[in-house]
Amino acid sequence: MEQTEQQFDGATSICRDIFTKKLKDYGAAWRIMRPASVTDQIFIKANRIRSIETKGTSMIDEGVRSELIGIINYGIIGLIQLELGYAENDDLATEKAIRLYNKYAEKAKKLMLAKNHDYDEAWRSMRLESYTDLILMKLYRTKQIEDNNGETIISEGIDANYLDMINYAVFGLIKLEFGD
Repeated sequence: MEQTEQQFDGATSICRDIFTKKLKDYGAAWRIMRPASVTDQIFIKANRIRSIETKGTSMIDEGVRSELIGIINYGIIGLIQLELGYAENDDLATEKAIRLYNKYAEKAKKLMLAKNHDYDEAWRSMRLESYTDLILMKLYRTKQIEDNNGETIISEGIDANYLDMINYAVFGLIKLEFGD
């Protein structure tokens, strides 16, 4: 499990670096996104991964790796938006955005470690395509919860689904970066 924790940190470090660089290029322009728009952005990325997996090729020069990074980063953005609410403009300083990013990356890691303990690293035996399908399933669940104004009867909320999507995408990125 120590290896998994190190690999998780390595994968999220790649994502954090890209998040930070984009913050410097664009600021926190994503602050205007309402939660449903963040969910749809993640959906676009997961759907593209599935399309690449199904077709075996892509016409855009960015592959599965960049889309997994996007799912992780937008998942964290979604959690930040759930906490702060959306804004009418870029109202978040870079330092605070990175602090919030780290907070939610750590929360995802703690959840992953707890589940990983209980499931005995079953994710290592899974195929990348399964992560894609699980992310898409979580997206459809999230969309339904959003359509129900965030209300659930028995199920976990939007935040739990974002955390699971982040972790499935991290597993995929670990497999791409570090192998099986």
